[in-house]
Amino acid sequence: MTFSILVRDAQTGALGAAVASKFFAVGALCIHVEGKVAALATQALVNPMYAVSAMPRLRAGVAPADIVADLVGPDPGMLQRQFHIIDAAGRIVQHTGPDCVGWAGHVAGLDVSVAGNMLAGPDVVARTRDAFLASSGDLALRLITALEAGEAAGGDKRGRQSAGLKICSADPYPDLDIRADDHADPLAELRRLHRISLERYAVFRRHLAGTAHPWGEIDRTVIEAAIARDGQPLPAR
Repeated sequence: MTFSILVRDAQTGALGAAVASKFFAVGALCIHVEGKVAALATQALVNPMYAVSAMPRLRAGVAPADIVADLVGPDPGMLQRQFHIIDAAGRIVQHTGPDCVGWAGHVAGLDVSVAGNMLAGPDVVARTRDAFLASSGDLALRLITALEAGEAAGGDKRGRQSAGLKICSADPYPDLDIRADDHADPLAELRRLHRISLERYAVFRRHLAGTAHPWGEIDRTVIEAAIARDGQPLPAR
């Protein structure tokens, strides 16, 4: 029902995930990211408990391959599950059960993992990966560009409905978490939401409490000055 991409920015250490599907609110169930830990996606006959069980073990430094083996191995639904992980060290592990609805499969590259099922064909995941690797700059835009390339290759063979994107750098909670849960053009909506985030949210987020600063910036004048300086207002209509 889905194709997803998981990435690691080797320069900054940021982790990201993005997903698109002909399924309501796919971003709510399938992608999970924690800064300095991992990004993962559970899909096909989705098992949300994979993420619940995996993330604490990833946080403790357990190898992704061991986690996937431990979770998928005893699962009676394993033949219909799809699950992939990239951790903060760039280690990737992927599982596509043979009974996932076709086309289903996965590909990988340096610091990028792509998996999908119910797709138009293998070009969807290959072009998603290749578009990401060929891009540079803003990580969110690279993820959206990658999904757009997969959609152009046929995407979910049933059509499109929802998409989601999450990026984390230093903290357990996201730098950016945007979703289009039910939309005629969900990837275009992700682009719009990302653009709006640059007006105030992206700057405000940098001043919130996090692992490096447990209280965050509490002087609102400092925050507003930063927004005035660094925010990117939308062009006047």
